[in-house]
Amino acid sequence: MRVLTTVGLAVVASLGTHAPVQERQEPSRLASTVTVMHPPINEMSGIVKSRTYEDVYWVHNDSGDEARIFAVRADGSVVMPSWVGDRYYANQPMDGKEPYPGIKLDAAHNLDWEDIAIEGDTLYIGDMGNNGNARRDLGVYVLKEPNPAATSRTRVLKWLPVAYPDQDAFPGDRWHFDCEALFVHEGKLHFLTKHRAGASGDLPENGTKLYRLDTEHTDRVNVLTLLDSKQDLGGWVTAADISPDGKLLAVLTHFPISSVWLFDVPAQDNKLLSGKARRFVFSGGKQCEGVCFVDDRTLLVTNEQREIFRLSVDRFSPAEAR
Repeated sequence: MRVLTTVGLAVVASLGTHAPVQERQEPSRLASTVTVMHPPINEMSGIVKSRTYEDVYWVHNDSGDEARIFAVRADGSVVMPSWVGDRYYANQPMDGKEPYPGIKLDAAHNLDWEDIAIEGDTLYIGDMGNNGNARRDLGVYVLKEPNPAATSRTRVLKWLPVAYPDQDAFPGDRWHFDCEALFVHEGKLHFLTKHRAGASGDLPENGTKLYRLDTEHTDRVNVLTLLDSKQDLGGWVTAADISPDGKLLAVLTHFPISSVWLFDVPAQDNKLLSGKARRFVFSGGKQCEGVCFVDDRTLLVTNEQREIFRLSVDRFSPAEAR
């Protein structure tokens, strides 16, 4: 993820066209419950809860890391197969042993992994980061969920190349083709874009567009379907997830306002950003990059500093997204 410089922050303060227009909500202090201390998890980006293994959450690092994923518990501990214990340690450093490197994914490459999603026992990893606004190799890795206590290496099933229907220049004329939010709804992958402004895309533009993947070609590019959009959520969109009962869409934003939005999912409508909305505005989250539902009433928010925050749906207040 691109991080603003001090100069960029000053420019944002004076850039009225991209400043949030949302009604002001006094931010609540978000206190971390745990910190993932495992050294190889050094820039935690996406998170999603397993539906097969109890108290297992899949996480990955941001761009430039190896093609690998980690299974962590809600208490921040790492799950590791016992049979690799002669060489690696998971949660307690041990002399002569290296930290467990996670589950390696063969036939994959982490160019800019930004989010992870799940449907049943299938994981989807979005290599959709596009800081330069010029990528023509965006896509999603698909793999069967490995058993984290018995597997240290697996192979992706397929790579789904994708493209935006409204992008015809590379780099695009607008900085609207970066994506850090991926989720599955009604059996199909959905994407929320992160918009940027400025000559080099260093400034936040707080809108987003919602796209859906309607085909799964592996031999040619899948053109996404544009479903919905919002002009202002108060910050960059950095993650999203659907509640287990499919009734709530959680959307995480970071800078200039950190918040989580909850949208009521309409029963017979693809405009998932147009339902009744609630919002929780917070401070103290640092660089928040991941969100997932624990259950229908509880969420976890994570940041790149490896902290995990727990958030109840009851803390959200009615709000209007524009």
